Amino acid sequence: MLFKISLSNIRKSIKDYAVYFFTLVIGVAVFYVFNAIETQTAFLKVNEDQREMIKILTTAISGVSVFIAVVLGLLIVYASRFLMKRRNKEFALYMMLGMSKWKIAALLLCETVIIGIDSLIVGILIGTGLSQVMSAVVANLFEADMNDYRFTVSASAIIKTIFYFSIMYVVVILRSGVVIGRCRLITLMNSGRRSEKITMKNPWLCVIVFLISAAVLGWAYHTVGWDFEHITERRIGLAILAGIVSTFFIFWSVSGMLLRVIMSAKGVYHRGLNSFTFRQLSSKINTTIASMTVICLMLFVTICTLSTSFTIRNSMNKGVEDNFPVDFYGRFALHTHDPSDDPSDDSSYHTGNIDDVYAQQNMSIYDDFGEYHHFYDYIESNFTFDTFAGDRKEELTGSSMSIYAMMNFTISFLKLSDYNAVMKLYGQKQIELNDGEYAVSANAAGMPEMYDKLLEDSTEITVFGNTLRPGSKKCILSSFYPDIQASNTGTIIVPDNAVSEKYRGVDYFVGNYSAADKKGKEAAEKTARDHWNYVLRWYKSPTENGYMSGIETRIEAANNAIGIGAIVTFLGLYIGFIFLVSCGAILALKELSESADSMPRYMMLRKLGVEERDISKSIFRQSGIFFLLPLLLACLHSYAGMRFAKIGLDLLVTENYIKPIIFTAVILIAIYGGYFLLTFLGSKAMVKEQK
Repeated sequence: MLFKISLSNIRKSIKDYAVYFFTLVIGVAVFYVFNAIETQTAFLKVNEDQREMIKILTTAISGVSVFIAVVLGLLIVYASRFLMKRRNKEFALYMMLGMSKWKIAALLLCETVIIGIDSLIVGILIGTGLSQVMSAVVANLFEADMNDYRFTVSASAIIKTIFYFSIMYVVVILRSGVVIGRCRLITLMNSGRRSEKITMKNPWLCVIVFLISAAVLGWAYHTVGWDFEHITERRIGLAILAGIVSTFFIFWSVSGMLLRVIMSAKGVYHRGLNSFTFRQLSSKINTTIASMTVICLMLFVTICTLSTSFTIRNSMNKGVEDNFPVDFYGRFALHTHDPSDDPSDDSSYHTGNIDDVYAQQNMSIYDDFGEYHHFYDYIESNFTFDTFAGDRKEELTGSSMSIYAMMNFTISFLKLSDYNAVMKLYGQKQIELNDGEYAVSANAAGMPEMYDKLLEDSTEITVFGNTLRPGSKKCILSSFYPDIQASNTGTIIVPDNAVSEKYRGVDYFVGNYSAADKKGKEAAEKTARDHWNYVLRWYKSPTENGYMSGIETRIEAANNAIGIGAIVTFLGLYIGFIFLVSCGAILALKELSESADSMPRYMMLRKLGVEERDISKSIFRQSGIFFLLPLLLACLHSYAGMRFAKIGLDLLVTENYIKPIIFTAVILIAIYGGYFLLTFLGSKAMVKEQK
């Protein structure tokens, strides 16, 4: 009997359950898709490094899934609250007919179980289909071979999805039972006649609060997005707290100001149904200040997460292509004293020779490469960036967005012949210098512009007993060592006769393998790595403090870029999708609930002769502004937030944000805009039913 009534109720309330069911299905599908990645990628042909990155990705997704489950659980509980509110009169009727509270609770249990099972089945089916597409996306990110692709269903992802969502439904059932147990018949019967209490705010107080909140928010924006020179952890924390509090009070003040501002514009207020529309809208905002604040902050996190994650991925992939022009890069240096005393002290590195390391094992590094160059940099420990910048350091750092500009680092020197030989190997432009001249090379974010300003002043330097003047007024955009990203903070190139061999620093080796195809390069790299590790394992250092060594390869750099980019992208998408769904669902449910409560008002408008077209326009404007307000403020937050992210991600981000922001906007329009459209159509249909 209860089962039949439950099915009947669901059929009758299908429009009320549409957004709820749609949200559950999306939540289940997204949860399944991301947790099925491990199974979906098992068939991919990838190398060992990429397989390890996929394991890290799946582990990270498993950890984030716990947080996502909590967010979805809160969303489902929030949604069930609105659905129960819509059915208060129905519950009152059941009680008047003699149905006990526990039977009503059992009825809700049946409905929740039916909707839960249906949403799980539909969501997993959709997720299974989307996960096949995700396989292609993962394969594309990792540049993997999909020849062995087969349709796959992840049993572990299904179990995990059912487990987490079952817990959510149990919480909803328990909460519904508690609410029904506390209800009184008179309260349920009068629920349709009662509205949420609206506190009328003093308009002048609202204006003052708005101005103060806007000023505080402006300070927070300036602190994290523009005042780079004075950024500290404490100031960042204060700015974040100020931003959250200001967001709340901006919505609080707008809810009291909106109607007054519109009323003051008589021509607008008395046009059409504007007086009705803005009174309705003011009431909605006034009763959802906390929700609007949370939604605004979630949208802010979503926009920043999606935009930044795609930017990092694009930057890392392009960084390897642009900044790692050779197959192999090795470095070696002896320690003259214990480097743990001061790891940043470059004077602890002393000349060492890679040839000697290989010679101890009767081997030669040159046998593993087709073309190469072996060279040193030179260090004068007292010559740092502060030395070079001199009195202009404060001026330069105050106007720079570069994180490097805030540091004081030792600048290395390179012989002109070595620089040109390396550039020839890299396929880049070589330079000329006269005696007594120097040039500066850098490519780290913000640094070339700073050196340009110093070179414009014809800054002379005295190094290795020689006084040198700039040979060019422009910094050369390059790096003598390959890296996954542009990280050369500054190298000074000098004529060969301007340096002394006693100032030798690190010994560098860069080269290309003889093989031309991918498999040949992978085999050559394994050989080169094995040889490097072997000779260093048995190397006997002439200094008791040991040595420093390391190698990087283009294949390794590409794998790391692909792996890190994939991890950041998937986590960004996972969190972004769930947050967008949550924001859209909360606003949609609130708007639909308000439309249901306002039925008598719309009936009165019809009796007064208002056309259906004008009522639809009013509903559209209410829904549009209701969805748009938190999004607009979130976009302002995001602009300042991404400026701050640009500083913190200087080591990774070299690309601009234009394409990622466009892609993020597409996702926002698709999901957030989709919820707006569903809400408008649902509210419109609900109002039409009462004609």
